[in-house]
Amino acid sequence: MAVLDAFDLTGKTAVVTGGNTGLGEAFARALIGVGASVALAARTRERSETVAKDLSASGGTAIAVDLDVTDPKMVQAMLEEVTERLGPVDILVNNAGVCYHRPAAEVPREEWLDTFDVNVHGLWYCAQAVGRQMIDRGGGVIVNVGSISAVIVNRPQWQPAYNASKAAVHQLTKSLAAEWAPHNVRVNALAPGYVKTAMAPVDEPRFRRHWIEDAPMQRYAVPDELGPSLVYLASDASSFMTGSVLVVDGGYTVF
Repeated sequence: MAVLDAFDLTGKTAVVTGGNTGLGEAFARALIGVGASVALAARTRERSETVAKDLSASGGTAIAVDLDVTDPKMVQAMLEEVTERLGPVDILVNNAGVCYHRPAAEVPREEWLDTFDVNVHGLWYCAQAVGRQMIDRGGGVIVNVGSISAVIVNRPQWQPAYNASKAAVHQLTKSLAAEWAPHNVRVNALAPGYVKTAMAPVDEPRFRRHWIEDAPMQRYAVPDELGPSLVYLASDASSFMTGSVLVVDGGYTVF
């Protein structure tokens, strides 16, 4: 196989949760760019339809599918709809996530539970449902979107629930990888550093000092820069890789 052919996903079906904005949209665009058909699975249907139309206009295949990852019944319905419209799922990108900035002593129960419901429980529901289908079919790839917040404590903002949830994502990635490797299902995680999205106000001076100026590269990423890393994990280019966490952070965690 030629090197670039290993990245080709022609004929593959991918699901990207939270795929209609930010990193999720960039991941969907990258997957379509290498030939995959992509389902944008998110709660905001109108936005998903708009993004799917835009991606399809570029010559790819993208559809919008309703999904609240915290609802197991909706997860199963999403899987059935995608399978009917695009075919069985070859690639699952667990990207949906939420984050709250608040000191630990002030975190209300509702925010803590919501963070884990989306970032951990929702990821689990999707991985389990799609993973069962992959096991039955004899293979597949799952990419969980973790974070450098799993291995550091961010500053100046405090976000204990998010940090703990992403640490859980990284460890769950390893657990699933170990258990499902005999079924030819690979499970890896992508851990971004600071990326300019609606969730990360990288240009605000109070954040920039710690998020950007403390990093060796002294800049943030834009979402499309993470797309190639996602494609690597989703494709045969990483065929001997499972249970790993790929950190893409401009060197932030080396200090």
